[in-house]
Amino acid sequence: MTDELTLAPVADAPGATRTPVQAAVLSTAPGRLQVEELLLDDWLAPSEVRVRVRACGLCHSDLHMLEAELPVPLPTVVGHEVSGVVEAVGSDVTNVAVGDAVVACLSMYCGRCRACGEGRTFLCERRNDLGRAERPAPRLVRPDGEAVGQVAGIGGLVERTILHANSVVRVAAEVPADRAGLLGCAVLTGYGSIVHAARVRAGETVAVIGCGGVGLNLVQSAVLAGARRVIAVDLGAAKLETARRFGATDVIDASETDPVAAVQALVPGGVDHAFDVVGRAATVTQALGMVRAGSTAYVVGIPPVGEQFSLMGIGMVTQAKGLRGLLMGANHFPRDIPALAELYLQDRLELDALVSSRIGLGQANEGFDLMRKGEAARVVAVLDQA
Repeated sequence: MTDELTLAPVADAPGATRTPVQAAVLSTAPGRLQVEELLLDDWLAPSEVRVRVRACGLCHSDLHMLEAELPVPLPTVVGHEVSGVVEAVGSDVTNVAVGDAVVACLSMYCGRCRACGEGRTFLCERRNDLGRAERPAPRLVRPDGEAVGQVAGIGGLVERTILHANSVVRVAAEVPADRAGLLGCAVLTGYGSIVHAARVRAGETVAVIGCGGVGLNLVQSAVLAGARRVIAVDLGAAKLETARRFGATDVIDASETDPVAAVQALVPGGVDHAFDVVGRAATVTQALGMVRAGSTAYVVGIPPVGEQFSLMGIGMVTQAKGLRGLLMGANHFPRDIPALAELYLQDRLELDALVSSRIGLGQANEGFDLMRKGEAARVVAVLDQA
């Protein structure tokens, strides 16, 4: 371990020396990933940490980027569900230390803006710029010097990476790396949407549209919250069967029946909370139709850029229904992720069944192909078996 942690010492000057790393790079969109050698800066800004990536989950947001439905500056390294080990820390870093097992989260925060002061760190006004103003040289470049970005400031499909200290949190080393990374997005979003945003209470009813990685965590988090009925809706029988494993009391195959009518038949008048994890106009409308009068439907899945929602206004007003967008489960990840890791270690949170496939860095395109086919809960790229 000691040898690995000193492979790339911290340099005295930004960009002076760099360490070669293998990364999956998106250069054109729509497009596919290309594994290539990049150069990682050996210098750290005071608030940065260098992490050896052990695993990175593939998320539908990443797929939207590959398909140009969610534009990002190119070239870039995709992936944000990262688990790894801290190799070096900047001079101001106190929340993690060399050798710590960590999970990254794209809800990085400054701690000083209005949103952070209100306790809504997931809405930090500087979250898209953290670390950039104080860094005179790019973190990652190609051998010819061209800068390569990191999606959400993370870019997890790379052997080693540099992250802002307020985008990582220490977790128990006992949590396997291929499951730990999922805590930073899929699990956190599902859990937070139920517990922090909707505040589902014991005895209430919940419907979840879309049973991929995030949807399954909405299901199991609703069960943890004490919901008496948790209805899973999807187009795939395999995903619905997995949803039952995660605690769904009822499942609806939307390819065979009208999901709104089916939910209303199970819970006359509608459920207390409905969550759309797909992020499309049709499913948003369905979620709103599933909730009872006076209740709220939540949009959890990120819609492609340009997606428009068309809603029946009179029904929303006369039935006092609400529609609310949620970002990353309204989380405070430095508190939530360690708590979720502990729930896993107590066998109260299912992570093992979330991992439907494990791949190498060079198989990332095949992992996204599985996602396109609807055949995966979460595909995880394992970069380090140590």
